[in-house]
Amino acid sequence: MTKYQKQTRILVAVDCIVFGFDGQTMNLLLIKRGFEPERNKWSLMGGFVEQEESADEAAVKILKKLTGLDGVYLEQLYTFSEPLRDPIERTMSIAYFALIDKNQYEKQINDEYNAEWVPLNKVPNLIFDHKKMVAMAKEKLKYKAAIHPILFELLPAKFTLPVLLNLFESVYDTSFDKRNFNRKIMSTGLLLKLKEKDKTGSKKGAFYFKLDKKHYQKNFHKFLNFIPNPNGLIK
Repeated sequence: MTKYQKQTRILVAVDCIVFGFDGQTMNLLLIKRGFEPERNKWSLMGGFVEQEESADEAAVKILKKLTGLDGVYLEQLYTFSEPLRDPIERTMSIAYFALIDKNQYEKQINDEYNAEWVPLNKVPNLIFDHKKMVAMAKEKLKYKAAIHPILFELLPAKFTLPVLLNLFESVYDTSFDKRNFNRKIMSTGLLLKLKEKDKTGSKKGAFYFKLDKKHYQKNFHKFLNFIPNPNGLIK
């Protein structure tokens, strides 16, 4: 089959916005770009889509190559296609966002791949339109968290209610009423209370909980009432 005639070549890239939660705050995974233009500037994880692979396959490959991360939550976000977004050559970028428990991967990422975690409220200047990508991913995360228990992807297998509260406050950048938050989250039926306690913060300690995966599909619709307005907040 002949090629399409009189068509301009456009490169296709993928960029991965990796969010990680450490029990206190949300963080963003960044690397220093290793080539021109913008060499040694802060960048998201990115690379080009090869001829024999899909965008999804490229995102998985690039994330594993640059960070060692594999099998983590990864979702396509948006295609950034401004003609002049890359000063070298016309390049469209398909952005993805990933959610991980930062503590689970911190040593691997820092020691083996030289990527660095940066608090989400202290993100430095990024190359090209990467800061726009991060802003859009943050809004998408807020929206999805209001209608689906997606934030559990950022937590370890067992966690306390104070840690869960920290996560929601970090994502929504606000303070929630502790009692109301606990009451609403328990009313969803999504959590199983464990006998173990975390006593690192006090002698009394806080009970651990875990996501009830057995009843996850049955109960997750109750999460829709957790945040009344996807663009609003719990009061």
